[in-house]
Amino acid sequence: MGKLGIGDGLRIVVYDQLGLFSAARVWWTFRAFGVAEVMILDGGLPQWLAEGRETESGPSARQPATFMARLDRSIIADIAQVERALTAGTSQVLDARPAARFRGEAPEPRAGIASGHIPGSLNLPFGEIIKDGHLAEPEALRAALESAGVDLSRPVITSCGSGVSAAILWLALDSIGKRPHALYDGSWAEWASAGKPVATGAE
Repeated sequence: MGKLGIGDGLRIVVYDQLGLFSAARVWWTFRAFGVAEVMILDGGLPQWLAEGRETESGPSARQPATFMARLDRSIIADIAQVERALTAGTSQVLDARPAARFRGEAPEPRAGIASGHIPGSLNLPFGEIIKDGHLAEPEALRAALESAGVDLSRPVITSCGSGVSAAILWLALDSIGKRPHALYDGSWAEWASAGKPVATGAE
């Protein structure tokens, strides 16, 4: 970060070329490393270009800065924590993958990874809360989460295929003030590779 000119005390704005996809993961990663002043550009690069705003090309040059990472483990869940949470019923696990992959009806994009989902987890495909590169409004987010079976009074751990789109669900929860919640960094790729139980179907 320091070599990129990103240092302590700066306000960081992240974006991607799809509107809202990988930017959420970068935003969450900064949060995980203790950065409070980080936000996502609404609509990303497509919105910026649509508004006729200035762009530049080529490598950027910034003076090196000092970046002090402070890992916030409270927003990161590992495989053991996910297992304990489901067994004890202390947290809900919410999967961001498309419904067909969650149900085990479509193959995973990674070779050797079984289709299906973590037993007991819920499904809210991330595409259902994004429109034209923008995150849905808070009222719509609440409705989508509740429709997916999420109890907003209880903790939530977000998951997906590899930890990227899970950050979009994390962003959605954060944007409506839902805490505490964590992101399962290894997500389905780790769970299935570890030989853990696999569920198929809608539940």
